[in-house]
Amino acid sequence: MFPSPAPARSAKRPGRLWLTIAATIALIAILPIGGLILEASKGSAGLWGHLFATILPVALLDTVILLAGVGVITAVVGTTTAWLVTAYDFPGRHALEWMLLLPLAVPTYIVAYAYLDILHPIGPVQDAVRWLLGYESPRQFRLPDVRSKAGCILLLGIVLYPYVYIPTRAMFLTQSGNLVDAARTLGTSRRAVFWRVALPLARPAVAVGISLALMETLNDIGAAEFLGVRTITVSIYTTWITRSDLSGASQIALALLLIVVAIVAVERWARRKQRYSIDVRRMRSFQPRRVSLGKGIMLFLGGLLPVILGFAAPALYLLIEAAKRYRFAGISSRIIDEAVNTLVIATLATTATVILGLLAAYATRLRPGQRSSWLLRCSIMGYAAPGTVVAIGVLIVLGGLDQLIDRAALSLFGVSTGLLLMGSGAAVIYALIVRFLAISAGSIEAGLSRISLSLDHASRSLGQSTAGTLRYVHLPLSKAAISAAALLVFVDCVKELPATLLLRPLNVETFATHLYGEAARGTYEEASIAALAIVLIGILPAMLLSRIGRIR
Repeated sequence: MFPSPAPARSAKRPGRLWLTIAATIALIAILPIGGLILEASKGSAGLWGHLFATILPVALLDTVILLAGVGVITAVVGTTTAWLVTAYDFPGRHALEWMLLLPLAVPTYIVAYAYLDILHPIGPVQDAVRWLLGYESPRQFRLPDVRSKAGCILLLGIVLYPYVYIPTRAMFLTQSGNLVDAARTLGTSRRAVFWRVALPLARPAVAVGISLALMETLNDIGAAEFLGVRTITVSIYTTWITRSDLSGASQIALALLLIVVAIVAVERWARRKQRYSIDVRRMRSFQPRRVSLGKGIMLFLGGLLPVILGFAAPALYLLIEAAKRYRFAGISSRIIDEAVNTLVIATLATTATVILGLLAAYATRLRPGQRSSWLLRCSIMGYAAPGTVVAIGVLIVLGGLDQLIDRAALSLFGVSTGLLLMGSGAAVIYALIVRFLAISAGSIEAGLSRISLSLDHASRSLGQSTAGTLRYVHLPLSKAAISAAALLVFVDCVKELPATLLLRPLNVETFATHLYGEAARGTYEEASIAALAIVLIGILPAMLLSRIGRIR
């Protein structure tokens, strides 16, 4: 029941204020990109020619090879596993449906961190192989080094395949069983149905999944650096931190942003003519085929392999190493401080991101049209930009703002404020907002779209303002969507490495930055507890997605 309404206000266009709010949010989101372009236009004090001649060709080649390899692996593994759990009925299929999501819980840099120790020449895997083959030392026999482009491609592929698995499985589940029956009556085998019917219909979902996996690959900095692959993202980091050349780093960041735009453009071009429709009145749901027990066990083990490689093996390693570290020295105060820092930063960033996402989505609902649509697109464009690119843009914007505040304080009060924003952690929170506003706005917009407009009209006819309608109608009905958005944003904030690594205040460590530092020094056991904590937190969205994804 609504509270007593305020006197009705005469407003011809009640959504105009909300459109202004949406424009402000869009400006907040695109300011870092504008700052990046401005800094890149200044030149790089003669170092750009050196970068172009010596660093960029290698970085560009490594990046292209990495993207191609990861794209192939994620497409093959994600599509195959999606078809496996959709088309066949075997023991353990329902468990495998959600287990295949678990690699999403492990950030790429943690997988690289774990496998560097697991596959070390004197690690457990190579020791076991030498024992089986009768060798006694690494000098006699050793496996290929995981520190290579091939190792990086494989590790990123087995972690990022769920980006293809999730939309492709959803597409398979929504395909009509009538199409499969028609193909079978024409003499098409079960295997040919996949290649001739199911896969062509699922191409849009596969393309979207691959593009998301490739953008995550471009965002990665830890795994590539740990495994010795000099990608463009790593080159940005070294140019900024090692060479102290912010303009050069900005120029490389713009080149990386162009690659992201090209990936999105190619993905949309690849499915530009693909339009499918199904008569829902005559549609029969897709029915999996029951297989024999022996074949079912083989299918289950085959589907379980990417789960073992992408989640179980690194998680078990972290659990063992964390137990060793705890028995040896307990939980250090550093870990407790890092936990507090991680939770505070993630909570503040999540709160701000969800509020801004709610305002942007609600403004689009109130004022639907091309203008609000473009404003929403500008608000969410930060998700396509890698964390390193966003971090540089935020540094330029807030660094310039810090200088303005400092000059004003000196002229008015004779007091220097120093790095007020950069030194307080505001830069990290701003970067996280820009990076993950798309998750918040997209999830909440989807939740609002399920609420009938008749409820808006009823609320307004009872004298409620647009803000009152949001408070008393949309918020209660969108709690599930808002909660899901908050959970996904919070976990991504905890896992985010590039932006946190580059913008955190001095002497402030989070789980992610602590893990990066220990892995760079080779002291893996020191960071095992922090890495395990990130994995445990990362399991939460996988559980949420498994519940949402159960379409029966």
